[in-house]
Amino acid sequence: MFMCRILTIACLLGMASVAGGAESAEVNPPQAGVEFNGRTAYALPVEALALNPTALTVAGWVNLADARESQVFLNVGAANTAFTFYLYDKNVRMLVAHKAGAYAYATAPAPEPGTWVHYAGSYDGESIRVYRNGRLVKTVAAPGRMEGVAGKLYIGSINDHERFLRGRMEDLRVWRRVLTAEEIEAVASGKPAESLARDLAARWTLANFAGDQWKTQPSSVPAAGRVERSEPKVLINAKDDGYRGIWYMNQPSNDEYVYKYSGGLGTYCANHTPFAWYVEAVQKTFFVYGGTTKDSLSRLVHMVSYYDHRTGTVPRPTILLDKKTDDAHDNPVINVDDRGFIWVFSSSHGRSRPSYISRSKKPYSVDEFELVWTGNFSYPQPWPFPGQGFLFLHTFYNPGRTICMMTSPDGVEWTERRLLSSIAQGHYQVSRPAPGGRLGTCFMYHPKVKGLNWRTNLYYMESADFGKTWKSAGGQELEIPLTEIINPALVQEYESKGLLVYIQDLTYDGDGRPVILYTTSRGYESGPKNMPRTWTTARWTGSDWEIHGGDIISDNNYDTGSLYIEAPDRWRIIGPTEKGPQAYNTGGEVAMWISDNQGRNWKLARRMTTGSDYNHTYVRQPVNAHPDFYAFWADGHGRQPSESRLYFCNQAGDVFRLPVEMSADSARPERLPAESRERPAK
Repeated sequence: MFMCRILTIACLLGMASVAGGAESAEVNPPQAGVEFNGRTAYALPVEALALNPTALTVAGWVNLADARESQVFLNVGAANTAFTFYLYDKNVRMLVAHKAGAYAYATAPAPEPGTWVHYAGSYDGESIRVYRNGRLVKTVAAPGRMEGVAGKLYIGSINDHERFLRGRMEDLRVWRRVLTAEEIEAVASGKPAESLARDLAARWTLANFAGDQWKTQPSSVPAAGRVERSEPKVLINAKDDGYRGIWYMNQPSNDEYVYKYSGGLGTYCANHTPFAWYVEAVQKTFFVYGGTTKDSLSRLVHMVSYYDHRTGTVPRPTILLDKKTDDAHDNPVINVDDRGFIWVFSSSHGRSRPSYISRSKKPYSVDEFELVWTGNFSYPQPWPFPGQGFLFLHTFYNPGRTICMMTSPDGVEWTERRLLSSIAQGHYQVSRPAPGGRLGTCFMYHPKVKGLNWRTNLYYMESADFGKTWKSAGGQELEIPLTEIINPALVQEYESKGLLVYIQDLTYDGDGRPVILYTTSRGYESGPKNMPRTWTTARWTGSDWEIHGGDIISDNNYDTGSLYIEAPDRWRIIGPTEKGPQAYNTGGEVAMWISDNQGRNWKLARRMTTGSDYNHTYVRQPVNAHPDFYAFWADGHGRQPSESRLYFCNQAGDVFRLPVEMSADSARPERLPAESRERPAK
C-alpha cells in the first residue's frame, strides 16, 4: 500500500480524532485555479524554502476531476520521508516521517469531484493535524522531527513520475511554523490576517501563473522566480541490443524445489493477457515481455517489439520503462487499436507501485511511446472494441483480489472502477473477446479460511453490451458484484473435492461457445506429493458444461500453455507439459497435443523442445495468431537465478529463439535444429 509499509506505534496508538465543531467554517472558494492534467507537475529545490523540521503548515484549495486514484497536492522527499499532502483511498492525508523509518498521518474526507475544498495540514514535532474547509478533522500523535527533507518540493505529484493530480489547485501555501486554528479558518474564508505573512515559506496562486511559469511568493524567498515544470520521466524509449527476459521467484519452500514457482517469467502470468498481437495490415506480430538489464537477471524493464512476417526478422527491442522492481507481477500486456496504435498496459502487484498506460506515437510503430495514464491496476486484461473503446478487466486489491472493470472511449479518460466479483479473498481471472462483440472471463476464488495459496472452483461470465450487464454462459443475468460462492456463474465446484484450480487459457469454438483450459491439483507446493496435476477442459455445449481431463499430466501447478480451436475436430494445446531439466519446478519441455473429439481425448503430436538447459515457461497465444508466430514464451532455471531467453514457435511446432545479443538493427531469430532439441540415446 502506498506509503504504508511500516505502521508506527504512534500511528497505531496515537490516532485521536478531534471534532472541530461544525463541518466547515465559512469558506470562500476560488472561481478558477491552475490546471493539472494528470501527466505533469511542478517542482523547486526544497533547500530554498528552509523548512523547519518541527514546525510546518501546508494549505491549498483543490478541485479534483476524480477522487478514485491516489493524487498528490504537495510533497517533499521520497515515499514515506519528509511530508506528503495527498489523496489516498477516499481520504486526504497529511503524512509526516517523524523519525527514521517511521511515519504517521492524519486524514480528512476526500472531496467530491468537481467541488472546491480547502485542506490544510500541520506538524509541530508532537502531532499531525489535518483540516477541511477551515475546521480541524483529526489529530494524530507523531513525536519527533521531519526526516528526509531533501531534493525538491513537488506540486501535483510525489516525484517526477507518480501520483499526478487531475483537476485544479489554487492558493497553495507552505509555512515554517504551525498555524493556529483561527489562522487556518482565516485562510479558508479569505479573511485578511497580518499574521499569515509571518514565516510564510512559499505561496503559489493562479495570478502568478502564466503558461508553464509559476512564480513563487513572497519575492524574498530565495526560490522566487520560475518554478520548474516537471514532465514525467517514466518512459525510456530507447533501443536494447538483444532479447533478455526477467528471472523471478515467489515464496521460498525450503526444500529441494526451492520455490513455490520460479524461472524465466518474462511472459508470466496467465492472468496477464495478451502478450502478443498479430496485425494483418502490416504483417507483424507485436509483443511485449518482462525484460531485464544487461547487468541484472531480475531488474524488471518493460520491453516492446515485433516479428516481421515479410522479412522473418525482429528489430532491436524498445525499452519502454523501468518498473523499479524485480517483481514479474508487474509485467506488461499489449493491445493494438483499430487505428493501429500500439498500447502497453504496465501492471503493478497490489497498490504499492503505480501502473501506467502508454501509447505509440505512430500507428504500427514501437519506436516511441507517450504516457497517457497513471493510476493503479493489477493483472491487466484490456480489450479494445472497435467503435466503442477499451473494456479493461483487471484486479484491484481492496484489500483482496477483486475483479473490476473500467471502460474508456480513447484510453486516456476512464470511467470509475466497477466491482464485478469479490467472493471471500478474491480471484484470478483469464478473459478473451468472444464472437458477436462479447467479452468472457473465467475465474476461481480464494476461500477465507485456507489462505491465498488455496484456489478452487471454476466460474465463467460474459458481457455482450460493453460491460453494462453480465450473464452466465447459459444467458442468466448475474447480480453484480458476485459475492456468494455458489452462484449462477459457477462452472464446476471443486472445493468439496479438495482440488485447487489453476486457469491457463480461455477461447471459443466455432459456435462462439467458451472453452476453458485449466489444471487441477491437490496442493500448492512444488514436488510430487501434489500429483496428479491434471490438464482439464470445460466446454459449454449450449446447455451444460462438458468437462474432460486426464490425458495430459504435468509436474507443476504453474505449467501454463495455450489452447487453440482451429476446427470442430482440431483442438491444439501447446505448453510445457513434459518434465524439464528442473523437474517439478515451474515449466518444463514444450509439447504439442491434438484432440479430434473436442477435448475428450488428447494425443501427443510433437515434443517441441528436449534436452534443454532450463525449463520453458508460460507459453502464450497471440491475438489473431499467425501460423508463423503461434506461441510465445521464455525459459529460465527453475531453482536458481539464471539468464532467460525468449522463444516462439510456428503452428507446425518448429521453435525459434530470439537473439540474446544483436550487432545490427535487425536480426533473424535462430531456428533450433531438431538434433539440438533431442536427448542423446542412452
